[in-house]
Amino acid sequence: MSDLECREFVERVTAFLEGTLSPEADQDFVDHLALCDGCERYLDQIRRTSQTLNDLPGEGLPGDARSALLNAFRDRR
Repeated sequence: MSDLECREFVERVTAFLEGTLSPEADQDFVDHLALCDGCERYLDQIRRTSQTLNDLPGEGLPGDARSALLNAFRDRR
């Protein structure tokens, strides 16, 4: 198990949710999640936000707005 810090956890959330982490990085993420209540809440908030955006009626969030939002999550430090 590596010592993943909360900052790194936040940086990897989008990749984790998209399933693009390496198996080792994925395990580090899950291990950290099991030990850190704050990051567990953060992941839950991101999941809820993503689900809410997916549930928007009609076309949902326009592509450029969706991309900007996803980039903001990726770049959040």
